[in-house]
Amino acid sequence: MKKYLSLLFILMLVPGLLQADTFAKTGTAGLQFLKIGVDARAIGMAEAYTAVTDDISSIYWNPAGLALKSQNQVLFSHTEWVADVRYEYLAASKVTSMGTFAISAAYLWMDWMDVYTEDSFEEPTGEQFTNSDLAIGLTYANEYTDKFSFGFTTKYLREDLDEYSVNGVSVDIGSLYNTGWRNLTIGMSLRNFGQDLKYELDNDNDGDLDEDPFDLLDNDGDGLIDEDREEVPFKLPMNFSLGVAIDLYRTDQQSLISSLQLDNCVDRMETYNLGFEYQVGTLKLRAGKQFLLDAAGISAGFGVKIPTSFAILDLDYSYTDMGDLSEDFVKSPHRISLKLSF
Repeated sequence: MKKYLSLLFILMLVPGLLQADTFAKTGTAGLQFLKIGVDARAIGMAEAYTAVTDDISSIYWNPAGLALKSQNQVLFSHTEWVADVRYEYLAASKVTSMGTFAISAAYLWMDWMDVYTEDSFEEPTGEQFTNSDLAIGLTYANEYTDKFSFGFTTKYLREDLDEYSVNGVSVDIGSLYNTGWRNLTIGMSLRNFGQDLKYELDNDNDGDLDEDPFDLLDNDGDGLIDEDREEVPFKLPMNFSLGVAIDLYRTDQQSLISSLQLDNCVDRMETYNLGFEYQVGTLKLRAGKQFLLDAAGISAGFGVKIPTSFAILDLDYSYTDMGDLSEDFVKSPHRISLKLSF
């Protein structure tokens, strides 16, 4: 057991050593909706979930966990985010003799908003715009031994901002290793790995993009020189998570699990998450905290398992305190998720 704990300690130090001479590059990554977690169970544990996940929500947190469920599943997750932003997530999995396959779709959207200009900042122009984000994924996971599982997800990404859009592809990979002692599990995942993306704008409709403003050419003959300057590419919010989960207490009717996790994201400093889940019968209570993250604090939630004649239902709710981003309790992030196991 000492060798497992020593290895885990070393692994949790590696990201910090790699970033020792750098700073948090806030605002350098796009498609920020990819950071918004799904499944109220995971959020109730303050997202300390990489080593805990063992069902269809693994598609988001750690694809390896999808292999641990022997049943087909469907997941619906709804998030009321800050500033009247809404986030929907839908996934379905199928267990086969070759492993477990799943498809998923995530969609972030908001209401139409008024357009303002510098000249009419106090009054809208009469025009409106909106923004939306979409991710569609295909996941495969398999349990290669009774202790080790591995999985990956390939995702198509799209963002629409008013009349402009950008498309891309990313990959998630993850692994789980259960030591067999008190259900101690080590989980690792790398999410949103992909090439930098860039908006392609042709405001002057001359068919040319990223025009050189210093060549003094009027390519479209409208009397203006090179309206479409080079767009700056942006990174995806790639995130590496390393977590450990353990049973603090377990009987036939009750259990208490704890999870500690390190997150290293490309556009912020490392954060640490600590989460707990207490189960008695079919009721589960959860709480946790994210450390060193300015826009999040304490999370809490509960869930209930409901057996029915056609499926086992898991209904979960969670609340997250977003600090200054939360105007009040009602306008703080709330999540509701429903899982069906067949």
